[in-house]
Amino acid sequence: MTHEPVRRAHIRITGSRSRRAFMLGGGLTVLAAMAPGARAAATYPLRLSDAEWRRRLTPEQYDVLRKSATEAPFSSPLNNEHRAGIFNCAGCGRPLFDAKTKFDSGTGWPSFWKPLDGAVGEEADSTFGMTRTAVHCARCGGHLGHVFSDGPPPTGLRYCMNGLALAFQPAAT
Repeated sequence: MTHEPVRRAHIRITGSRSRRAFMLGGGLTVLAAMAPGARAAATYPLRLSDAEWRRRLTPEQYDVLRKSATEAPFSSPLNNEHRAGIFNCAGCGRPLFDAKTKFDSGTGWPSFWKPLDGAVGEEADSTFGMTRTAVHCARCGGHLGHVFSDGPPPTGLRYCMNGLALAFQPAAT
């Protein structure tokens, strides 16, 4: 599957401001915000420095949770996790999904039809030339994946999550 190239808004410099003045005067911030994976700054209950996140996470988890990368489909061992339990955020440990809501979507990523109450937040994501809804952890802001409206009843939603963003905690037996 190939993706369309990312289309970026064109910025036109008008008036007496030169291109150099634009770039030095804040234009770089605008351009950085338009980059794939860029997100609006938000405040979350758990805030760590970039160095602390890098110490806490594997390089692959860091790329997904902090830089909004996507793992390869069918690469997560959590696709085959069918025990009772809770899927937590791999970044901060916050409970996100009950295993009872997990289903096989055939997409290659762990999928759920409903998060736990207040566990996730959502935001528009227009990277890769399409509009989607990105999902992040409500505690640390870590990127989890995307939600789509092609899921099973009762919600009709498919929370398509990166396995690297999740940590499974089996139910006590």
